[in-house]
Order: sequence, then C-alpha cells, then structure tokens
Amino acid sequence: MSFQCEIFDPSVTHGQSCGCSAHSVSAKAGDARLSEVVRSAALRAVFPDARQRRGFLKAVGSATALAAISQFLPIETITAMAADAPKALEKPDLKIGFIAITCASPIIMAQPMGFYSKYGLNVEVVKTAGWAVVRDKALNHEYDAAHLLSPMPFAISLGLGSVQQDWQIPAIENINGQAITLAMALKDRRDPKTWKGLRFGIPFDYSMHNYLLRYYLAEAGLDPDTDVQLRVIPPPEMVANLRAGNIDGFLGPDPVNQRAVYDGLGFIHILSRDIWNGHPCCAFGTSKAFIEQNPNTFLALSRAIIDATGFANRAENRAEIAKVIAPANYLNQPEIVVTQALTGTYADGLGNIIKQPLRAGFDPFPWDSFGVWILTQMKRWGQIKGDVDYAAVANKVMLATGARKQMEGLGLAAPASNSKTFVVMGKPFDPAKPAEYVASFPIKRT
Repeated sequence: MSFQCEIFDPSVTHGQSCGCSAHSVSAKAGDARLSEVVRSAALRAVFPDARQRRGFLKAVGSATALAAISQFLPIETITAMAADAPKALEKPDLKIGFIAITCASPIIMAQPMGFYSKYGLNVEVVKTAGWAVVRDKALNHEYDAAHLLSPMPFAISLGLGSVQQDWQIPAIENINGQAITLAMALKDRRDPKTWKGLRFGIPFDYSMHNYLLRYYLAEAGLDPDTDVQLRVIPPPEMVANLRAGNIDGFLGPDPVNQRAVYDGLGFIHILSRDIWNGHPCCAFGTSKAFIEQNPNTFLALSRAIIDATGFANRAENRAEIAKVIAPANYLNQPEIVVTQALTGTYADGLGNIIKQPLRAGFDPFPWDSFGVWILTQMKRWGQIKGDVDYAAVANKVMLATGARKQMEGLGLAAPASNSKTFVVMGKPFDPAKPAEYVASFPIKRT
C-alpha cells in the first residue's frame, strides 16, 4: 500500500515523507514498520530456533541484542535499501501517443534509445494524426499517457472542449521550439501591423501556438478574432496548406517551420523564443486515475521521460537525436531538416544561415507559473468563463514537487521554487497577480 498526499507528490510512497502534515504520521509509521521487519529478520537469521531466540532476548534484552548484531550486520543500511528497493510495476506494457514534431523528441527517442527499458517498461510510441485524436484516444484509455500541448491537460481538467477528466503534467517536454513562418510572397511584408486579412494556421485551440500568436498580433494592435483568420491545422498538414495557398503563414512547431524553408515555400519570420524566451510548448501528460491506479509504473515512466528530456537538453546530443527520430516511423522528415531545428544552426529561407542554439530546449520542470500564464490566456480569450482559481488549478495540474525529486535523483539541476516571474514581449508577468495581468490587456474577450 502507498500513501499519497492529496496535493499529489507522486514520488511519495510508503515509508517516505511528503512534507504534508496530514501524512507525516503515516510516513513515520511506515518507516517504523519497515525497520521492525528488518530487525526481526536479522534476529531470525542469527537465531533460527525460536526457543533460542526468545532465551537470548530474555537474557540480554532486545536493545543489547540488536546492538550486538549490528556490529556485523548493517541493519540501518539494509532498512534504507529495503525502503528504496524498486517496486513491482503494475503495468509494464504501455502505449503513448505522439504527434510527429520535434517537441516530442524525448517521448519518441526514449523508445529506440532505451530509456523506457532502462526502467523496466515496454512502451509502444504511437504516431497520431492530430491533437484532437490524441486527446480523444487518451480520454478513452487507448493511450496510457500522451505527448500533449501544455495547455491541453488544463483544458481537459476544466472540461473545456471535451469531457472533464483530471489530467496532470509530470514533465514539460520542450521549451521554445516554435516559429512564425510566412509564405515567400510576404517577405517584404514583415510588419505585423500590415497583416490584417491574412490567414494563419495554428495546431489547436488549446495550444501555446494559439496563445503566442494571439499575443503577438494583439501587441501589434490586431484583434486575432476579427482582423485575421486563425485556422486549426494539424502540424503534419501545415506545409501542404501553405503550398496550396490555403494559409499565408502559421505559428507552428518544428520541424514544420524548417520543412517550409527546405521546400522553398516559406521563411522563418520570428522564433517563438523571441516572443517569450523559455516558454513551454509541449508536455508529457497522463490522467490522475492512471497515476493512482499504477503508482509504481507512473514513477518509472516519469523517471524515464525526465531522464530522456535531460539527455535531449544537452546540445552535444542533438545531432544523434535527429538521426534517431527523423525516419518515417517517427517524424518522416529529412534528417537535415530535423538537425537544423534541433541544433539551432539553420537556413531562414531568406538566404541567411542563423546560429541560435536556444531555438529549442528540453527543460522538464513543470513550473506552476507556466500553468498560471496559460490560464490567464484561456481567460483573456474567452475560453474560461467566470472565475478561476489560477494558483489552485496550476498546482493541481503541474506536478512540480514530484518532478524536482525525480530530477534531483537523476543528477539534473532543479529549481528550489515551483514558481517564477518572466517577461513576454517586454511585459513582466507576476504569477501572484493573474487577474491584474488579464485586466491589463486592451484587446481581450473577457
């Protein structure tokens, strides 16, 4: 049996302390029970005969007996090892859905590069056509976990656009890694104030792409609901729609931006990092029900994902990762396209070679403040009606405390706090004042 804190730190199991006063007694009791089991086993090992064991204890007392045994049998070390021993996986065979974009690099590469098997898991990563399909298959339990846009677990948990289920984010998959790509016909029309009437593709309504594009347009004085057209297009279809003239550009994930350049159809107008450097894009998500029903499996899975994400974040590994994930069964893209997107040395479509190593990053920490910002944009653009407890929802969805423990266990740097301030297009964001932030925008739907 495992003890789990209601604020949900999934790394807390039997015999550990979650720091929640409601469960500290239970955790301490678990430690005491485990210690007693080990001590009893030690006595039985030394005195297999019950009569001799009782006689010895009666003669010298239990404390003296254990002190003597500890001289040659390290009871405390054995107890600690027993507490940390790997737990049996409830469900080692898993299916994880993904969209064929570089944001999913850790989830994808964890299969061929052995990160899942390292933790005793047999994972099938399943290429999926679009975000609505990923969501529906996840909600129907066809997938045990999924590559999701960071706002999707918030939308699902709030019942926006789908049936309501509690979903959570154990790890962010990537930061940055998006761009606004425009058709070549617009190369002399770079000022967004001149974009009235243009048609832009976004991958999903509940996406960082949608919110960042809306933010960028609104800062230029355009109302994204009336001055331009925003069309939901699955990422694998964005370049084809640009080729067909159905859209004038898109704010999309990589490698589709780089593929448009590779095909001579478009140019990279601005990287998303130049809108908000360090923003989240996609996430690894699963349902609260899966976590509660499979706590040991969840711990192994989240550790595999965070381990792979840490590996992907190191620049020296990017070329190798590109080679692994470029083939048809994963991204189905030319290796050079994926390499340019991941390494940050790339052609921009206007005759320039750009070197921007921060074009894409893979920092797994699920900041609560990321969640609060996402919720402010849902509120700003009318997706959330009525009041919302920004901090409570963000804390429920973002499993920051558990991620910190996993990262520290893997030797990855983890922040001491679950929240931070940041700047989006020159405007500071304070996660402690979300309502004021929403109210400060002149263009909004609230």
